Amino acid sequence: MQPPKPDPAALAARLPTERPLPPVDRWNPPLSGDIDLRIARDGVWYHEGVAFQREALVRLFASILRHDQDGYHYLVTPVEKWRIQVDDAPFIAVRLDANGTGPAQSLCFTTNVGDTVIAGSDHPLIVEYRDSKGEPSPYIHIRGGLRALLSRAVFIELVELGEERVTASGRHYGVWSQGQFFYLGQLDNDT
Repeated sequence: MQPPKPDPAALAARLPTERPLPPVDRWNPPLSGDIDLRIARDGVWYHEGVAFQREALVRLFASILRHDQDGYHYLVTPVEKWRIQVDDAPFIAVRLDANGTGPAQSLCFTTNVGDTVIAGSDHPLIVEYRDSKGEPSPYIHIRGGLRALLSRAVFIELVELGEERVTASGRHYGVWSQGQFFYLGQLDNDT
């Protein structure tokens, strides 16, 4: 018999409220079940179809969110593990701060839940082109298996910082951060 599905407020009451982030990667409780909690592609969190109204609750749940190798996202505590639905990425990058230029440039991203990361080897940028229209889906790795989808405004800012780079495989467009070049897309081979 599965345990009763928790109320998000009751689950939140059992969690620590201070940073640093809990060590969810070291917690391995058995699966408690599925909870009707969904993170939409636009970053809005829903419980039983109703959008969360309290940002503090979203941030708290974001702190115990984990993406496992099975492809699912979970809210994890030392004694509970609840599978949730995530439409795309669980976070949205809502701000970009750039310092420097060229290989010395650093690109700092802030998410809708307050995480801040600098693009680099620990936090790579990746752009996926999954649909037939060639629309980009740009992401930055945040922590563990979690990533943030760049908002349209942030992606436009990022593209404005880009430059062309010619390699053996063609002309590419990308950006520098912490000495690493991140490809945003391939340019036409027509000049």
